[in-house]
Amino acid sequence: MTIAIRKFNASDADFQTQLTAVLAFDASEDASIDHAAAQILAAVKARGDAAVLEYTQRFDRLQADSIAALEIGQEELQLALSQLAPERRAALEAAAERVRDYHQRQKQECGSDGFSYTEADGTVLGQKVTPLDRVGIYVPGGKAAYPSSVLMNAIPAKVAGVQEIIMVVPTPDGVKNPLVLAAAAIAGVDRVFTIGGAQAVGALAYGTATIPQVDKIVGPGNAYVAAAKRRVFGTVGIDMIAGPSEILVICDGTTDPDWIAMDLFSQAEHDELAQSILLCPDAAYIAQVEASINRQLAQMPRHEVIRTSLTNRGALIQVRDMEQACEIANLIAAEHLEISAADPQRWADKIRHAGAMFLGRFSSESLGDYCAGPNHVLPTSRTARFSSPLGVYDFQKRSSMIQVSEAGAQTLGKIAAELAYGEGLQAHARSAEYRLKDVTK
Repeated sequence: MTIAIRKFNASDADFQTQLTAVLAFDASEDASIDHAAAQILAAVKARGDAAVLEYTQRFDRLQADSIAALEIGQEELQLALSQLAPERRAALEAAAERVRDYHQRQKQECGSDGFSYTEADGTVLGQKVTPLDRVGIYVPGGKAAYPSSVLMNAIPAKVAGVQEIIMVVPTPDGVKNPLVLAAAAIAGVDRVFTIGGAQAVGALAYGTATIPQVDKIVGPGNAYVAAAKRRVFGTVGIDMIAGPSEILVICDGTTDPDWIAMDLFSQAEHDELAQSILLCPDAAYIAQVEASINRQLAQMPRHEVIRTSLTNRGALIQVRDMEQACEIANLIAAEHLEISAADPQRWADKIRHAGAMFLGRFSSESLGDYCAGPNHVLPTSRTARFSSPLGVYDFQKRSSMIQVSEAGAQTLGKIAAELAYGEGLQAHARSAEYRLKDVTK
């Protein structure tokens, strides 16, 4: 069982063309999907619970008399947790604890307490940080279940101080995943509804008689969910529009090639559009990794998905040296970047664009997906050039605080009035001038 994965050299004359072809991903939205999402959202906005129930029955084959009947109570969440196998529960709780600890530290270090300072004339300026009131979390269901996504989305929201978390998760044919429910219990999710798709996004964005409107929607979903999130942005906040998962590995040739092959598999098995790329200066080592890929492929239950992913979007690229590998990595701006080298920090210092960096041969990307602590909701499709991982800061907002003293108004008023007159905004200018002493009204 072999894979026709692309191999090329960064010194090739057409390297940039080859790299562009590998990175190419048509993120444009299918018109039919966008149209369907728009219709669903319009129906939910107009008919609320009735529309959500109708689409849930249609798409998930889930019969219910009311949306209230589709809510999972806290008792059921706790029951799911209590019925987990001891080792599975211990793993879930350990992962949750690490995720919580990391985000509590993040909260302390990211200015979440606000600030203020007083100027010489008594004017006080500052910033107040407050959590969002209510957040909606979308958790995929159906073909796959992701309890880790529950932890990664709900825990930083709780650490941020969000008052209420509403989780939606589709359960086609009424099949509930106990690990997802247990994760919701551990993460402190307040309410859970077994609905999904664009109709769930609409319910969270607009609110219904049963489902309260939220301030922000986070969490991944299918193309219809992504289309719906795009359309409701502005009515509510969203985290990001996530593309296929990606891993970029920079290796100096000192790591066991079987490890690197499996690291590439770990993203390729997500779906056929996932991307796995290796950058290495050692041609012989690249050949070893390729041989390992072909040797290990048959052992993978999802070998067909892996094969398609690596064939269509994978690459093994020989670079001049590790310096060039870092340059290319900054161009790719991958979601996950592994630096599997003897001195990983040296090369990490040269990286400007990556969703998450995994330093050293023992830092497999899979640990970050589940239990390392940092968030696994990361920017994809080169958006790491301007976006960050999901964090506590995504569940908070900042208000500027301005308390101008009488003395301060004498200085600031003149400045503001002059600029306002320059912009032709006389009311602005007069508003500032009224606070000046000895001004004729």
